[in-house]
Amino acid sequence: MTILKSLVGVAFAAVMSSLPALAEPTVVRAALQLSGTVNWEVDTIRHYGFDTANGFTMEVMDIAGAPAAQIALVGGEVDVIVSDWLWVARERAAGRDVVFIPYSRAVGGLMVPADSTAKSLSDLKGQKIGVAGSPIDKSWLILRAYAQKVEHFDLSGTTEQVFGAPPLIYKAALDGEVQGALNFWNFGARMQAAGMRTLVGVEEAARALGLDPETPLIGYVVRGDILKSHPGLGEAIATASRQAKERLSNDPAAWERIRPMMRAETDAEFEALKAGFLAGTPERRAVDEKAAARMLAIMTELGGADLVGDLKELPDGVFHHPGS
Repeated sequence: MTILKSLVGVAFAAVMSSLPALAEPTVVRAALQLSGTVNWEVDTIRHYGFDTANGFTMEVMDIAGAPAAQIALVGGEVDVIVSDWLWVARERAAGRDVVFIPYSRAVGGLMVPADSTAKSLSDLKGQKIGVAGSPIDKSWLILRAYAQKVEHFDLSGTTEQVFGAPPLIYKAALDGEVQGALNFWNFGARMQAAGMRTLVGVEEAARALGLDPETPLIGYVVRGDILKSHPGLGEAIATASRQAKERLSNDPAAWERIRPMMRAETDAEFEALKAGFLAGTPERRAVDEKAAARMLAIMTELGGADLVGDLKELPDGVFHHPGS
């Protein structure tokens, strides 16, 4: 019996030694603004193990802002950041291999106080509008194009704009310092919870311009070399993102867990933020590159070189395709 056990043990060891070693999960280094809404999803991914279940481990470092994250990605210090596909297009045109994986199509709108008499953008002529970001903010450019094509007037030239950080525009709107405000979607949700209403949504404006409102503007931007060296990683990241959104869509406890990081001051604000986040879930399909090219043309016309640099057309390889 002892001899038999020994022979079995030797045979088992021989079989095990002939099997390939279990692959370690790929470590993906992400640089993100942990105060931003993307952390709601990334924290959900990591907490429920959607990264490791898909064969990678996401390590997150806090970053001060988008420019710092972009520099870290281009410099190879990190593997993934969150940015818009227009930046990806610029980088690819410059010869840098980065790829866009859709994360969110959530966009805001131009909001006015509940008692405002404005019924269209043209009703804001001669008034002051707060805009989060700069004169080349993508949502602002889309509203400008909408005003020009649909309402036939120059929104920029007939109103006074105040550009600033989202919290400052939020405060200016609530304090009545501006008569209309265009802010990031999450601040728009807070403004809605505080009683403001949407005059014209960016999604509505995009549709009127013949753009595809399903085109996601924001996504995970991954270095192409790490995608090539780890086949399937792009789809793994996309799957983990989708699984996190599904968990948040179906499990109220998942929202309660991250409520402290959302900094919602009221239940109404909490519900508005939840609804806005989930409304931005991209469809699981390839990005319509023709629609993206049409958006690029509008951005080029109104934003110029400050926004798109020397970019004239959409480069190949900007978007990750499902299944790849």
